[in-house]
Amino acid sequence: MQQLKYEKNPKVFNPKDEVISFKCELQENLQKAMKVFVEEHPNWDQYRIIQAAIAGFLMQKGFQNRDLTRLYIGNMFSMNFKD
Repeated sequence: MQQLKYEKNPKVFNPKDEVISFKCELQENLQKAMKVFVEEHPNWDQYRIIQAAIAGFLMQKGFQNRDLTRLYIGNMFSMNFKD
């Protein structure tokens, strides 16, 4: 299975933010779907998708945090919020 490319999107990542990496296993179907999506939407990458998905899930479950909201909106709309 081919790995997706990773290029940091400066519109999504704030240089002041800490980035914590973790490994997770994805089902093959999910990985393939992400690969197709990224190929069709070059302004997205697998990391942006995962961040948006986690932030969206937490917001749907009632977790309210300004930084989380900024991360979610920033990922969804390629926006960069300044403090």
